Amino acid sequence: MNIGLAKQQGSALVIGIFVITVMFLMAAALVNILNDADEQVNLEVLGTRAFATANSGADAALAQLFPLSGLPADRVCAANSSWTPPDLVGFHGCTVALTCKATTFSGVTQYLITSEATCAVGNCDGDSCIRVNRKVEVEARD
Repeated sequence: MNIGLAKQQGSALVIGIFVITVMFLMAAALVNILNDADEQVNLEVLGTRAFATANSGADAALAQLFPLSGLPADRVCAANSSWTPPDLVGFHGCTVALTCKATTFSGVTQYLITSEATCAVGNCDGDSCIRVNRKVEVEARD
């Protein structure tokens, strides 16, 4: 009986090292999955902020073309301009570029407003910058 026990010594050590290695690989894979999920959430939040900022820029351009006072105004459609978002938490790190194109057909002027927002987080001078763009187009007419 002692001969059978002598042959089995050390097999538990090999099995233990194998189990530890497999557990380590599973833990490393789980950490990578969690990091990817965290980055996706950050991009989703930035994308939502950029979309809301682009909508706000289009609203600001419409308010310039069609004043809220209701008074007739000289409609000036600036080809290229920018809108500075308010200094609020949701707009932090965002910029907006606006374009406007006016087309007149049969006495009716149609305006195409394009608002492109870019929101960035991190150090954009280095390589740790995350940047997201969203574009909104709005059509309006007299």
